[in-house]
Amino acid sequence: MRVPPVFSAIVLSLALFRSGQSADRTAVPSRQLNLIVFCSDRSGPWHIWTVRPDGSDLREITKGNEQENDVDPVVDPGGTQVLFSSTRGGRAGVWRMAIDGTAMERVCDGDQAEWSPQGDMLALRHEDKIVVRDLKSGSQRTVSPEKLPHCSGPAWSPDGRELAFAGRTDGANALYRVAVHGGEAVPVYNRKGACEPHWSPDGTRLVYETETQICTIQPDGKKNQVVTFFGGVQRYGRYSPDGKWIVFCQGSSERGPWELYKIPVAGGTPVRITEAGSDMFPDWR
Repeated sequence: MRVPPVFSAIVLSLALFRSGQSADRTAVPSRQLNLIVFCSDRSGPWHIWTVRPDGSDLREITKGNEQENDVDPVVDPGGTQVLFSSTRGGRAGVWRMAIDGTAMERVCDGDQAEWSPQGDMLALRHEDKIVVRDLKSGSQRTVSPEKLPHCSGPAWSPDGRELAFAGRTDGANALYRVAVHGGEAVPVYNRKGACEPHWSPDGTRLVYETETQICTIQPDGKKNQVVTFFGGVQRYGRYSPDGKWIVFCQGSSERGPWELYKIPVAGGTPVRITEAGSDMFPDWR
């Protein structure tokens, strides 16, 4: 699970699975084509890739040397930029670029960054705290409470008022909500090592992962539902833009290798999107 390892540990553990598959580096399809952006080691280091939900148009959009690993891609609300976590420059940090891989720049220290619904702020993890950063001024403030010393995976609610995140105390992970301006954290779910929450487009549910499964739950903690019942390990679920599907990655064990799948939000038969290499951290836009 992504909680609580630091970014460097993620890269080292995921780098065990390599593939030499090549890919087309031509222009990335437009937002209207409904893309999934993800990271993969299929060309060597961990880079950012895109694919259509039907598995077509697989494209690599970042490149670099063996020490430059890129993970955790997230597309901005306008569909023109991608946030990602990277080891470029010799230390982990948050970066952004155009969706075609150009205009790459480092934003700040930290990782696991998410755009606000308006695209003017970021929520990210920095030193095990959840912070909100204003992109224009560069100012940032901590919003996770002191009583939760190990936090990760912030996700904005569609109305921009709250963040869902995972917090770890006494070795156990749980889901919480907190106002964007900070305050008391509201517990959502505290069983089965829950983490990686992400909101549905209409804000009525959260998708999250346990040690082995993808589940959904209401933000008030009610109507918990297991979505993936089959074998293996399923992680990093995200809703499709229309809220009808969930994209996730699946591995035969917690060490992968990982492939991308999609499944109806109510559960059912999963549909494989990618194979070969290891594909993780999908974001569907």
